[in-house]
Amino acid sequence: MRNLLDLADRYLVGGCLGMFRLPDEVATVFHRGEGSRIFDVTGKEYIDYVLGSGPLILGHAHPAIVAAVREQVGLGSTFYGLNEPAVRLAQRVVEAVPCGGLLRFGASGTEGTFTALRLARAFTGREKVLKFEGGWHGAHDYAMQSAAPTHAADYPVPIPDTRGIPAATSQSVLVAPFNDPERAAHTIQTHAEELAAVIVEPLQRATRPEPGFLETLREATRAHDVLLIFDEIVTGFRIAWGGAQERYGVVADLAVYGKTISGGYPLAAVCGREDVMSWADPRRKATTSDYVFASGTMNGNPVGCAAGLVTLDELQKEGVYPRLYEISDRLRNGLEGIARDLDIPCQVIGDGPVLQPVFSRARIRNHVDGLQADAAAARRFGIEMIRRGIFVTPAGKLYLSVAHTAEDVDQTLEAAEESLKAVSRQR
Repeated sequence: MRNLLDLADRYLVGGCLGMFRLPDEVATVFHRGEGSRIFDVTGKEYIDYVLGSGPLILGHAHPAIVAAVREQVGLGSTFYGLNEPAVRLAQRVVEAVPCGGLLRFGASGTEGTFTALRLARAFTGREKVLKFEGGWHGAHDYAMQSAAPTHAADYPVPIPDTRGIPAATSQSVLVAPFNDPERAAHTIQTHAEELAAVIVEPLQRATRPEPGFLETLREATRAHDVLLIFDEIVTGFRIAWGGAQERYGVVADLAVYGKTISGGYPLAAVCGREDVMSWADPRRKATTSDYVFASGTMNGNPVGCAAGLVTLDELQKEGVYPRLYEISDRLRNGLEGIARDLDIPCQVIGDGPVLQPVFSRARIRNHVDGLQADAAAARRFGIEMIRRGIFVTPAGKLYLSVAHTAEDVDQTLEAAEESLKAVSRQR
């Protein structure tokens, strides 16, 4: 494995595939996955709570997905045109989600949120968008504003998260704290004449919306003809069949999907009101200037769509969501119980199969609250867990799948107790 890690350092920027680089002390190269487990090139086995950063809600190499993908690859990998899996998957998604009207596929969540914002600007004739501090909407310039700041913004002025973003782009983005309905409503009202959309992760990373917050966004946007966009890349078909809109009872104008609908392949979608989505109809391009370009070479790729269809088939089976919540609650309660017994200030935030250990006793309502937590302890805990065969994102979210078992959770809790003791010794 050392040779592969050296080759990665030599030929890949940062020795990794993006922003996710494992600490050197637990760096590894993966070889295969099966159900809730993954194996590195040395044969070491891990219980996986990363799940490819979320797409593998059925676990690794689910037999039905493998069979569907093999069949589709034999028929053709891409056509740049209509194909049956894409049509069938579009129907399933539109019929399942509360804001469903029309759908446009894309290849990534970044592409999805970018397209949703473009549609909103075209539809409203306005340019600015409001997002929430700590909300993650992908890697485009409008999204990378106060997504992971180290301090609170001077609201509503955002803090760019990366070099290379034009100043003019930052000037078109407003930012507010999550779970502050009064400030959000005031920002929407104050900027209504220039505000095209409000985009929000209804479950922001792993912070749950407090009662009334999403409802306030819905009321304020509707009152000022501003579009409400839910980024359901994480929550869609994960925390409920109808995603966050079903779970929290608030219906958006547009919603962006990915991860779960992809079956582990590059796929995303924007879904929503017909009067908004129809702006991307290419037939409008020839007859009117009221047109939004939203296209890509891999849109509606049949392999990804075939995998997505199988995923939705499995998720729609009776008892799947109650079991996901049961196994997630077992992990959450177990982790918090161990921390409590060890007198370690650790809570597990999140909703259903999206959890995150946070080393703080304070209430976590937004990103700034999270900054007060002990990030070093969270990172150390993650590293200790990986050492003990539990694959997690250090200081990040835990994703659970239908493949995780009670036995997996029990083994995880045994490792967690040892890991928390190690963290305690180093505090």
